[in-house]
Amino acid sequence: MNALQPWHLIILVLVVVLLFGAKRLPDAARSIGKSMKVFKAETKDLRESGQSSDPAATAAQAAPVTEPDTRQLPQSATTPPVPQAPATPPAPAASVTPPPAAPATPPQANAAGTDDQVEQLQRQLDELKRQQAAQRAQNNAG
Repeated sequence: MNALQPWHLIILVLVVVLLFGAKRLPDAARSIGKSMKVFKAETKDLRESGQSSDPAATAAQAAPVTEPDTRQLPQSATTPPVPQAPATPPAPAASVTPPPAAPATPPQANAAGTDDQVEQLQRQLDELKRQQAAQRAQNNAG
């Protein structure tokens, strides 16, 4: 009498659809499936390795103490110069050649030099995006 009946499941499904929306349900189901797959693989590994199923011992072993990652990015010895944008239309992608390498910069570059490098790289990126957009427009038109 108190068992879960089919109409209970139908009401439950309708409530879930109303709460989360039909668009989000496939993504939610996919992520739950991935989580379950990872969980099953981990529990299988634990069983195979012969570890105990004690939750306190498992939690202590699952969270080892690690040192913080203190690695730094290496300083780039060469930075390409920023070419000024030509007034002519961009060349096809096959004929685009990289700019010549800049001379090596001293390692004690100041913050202003770094800011200039960032600005130069941003300008290069913007120019490449413009060239790609123009090339896509040409490909779509022709």
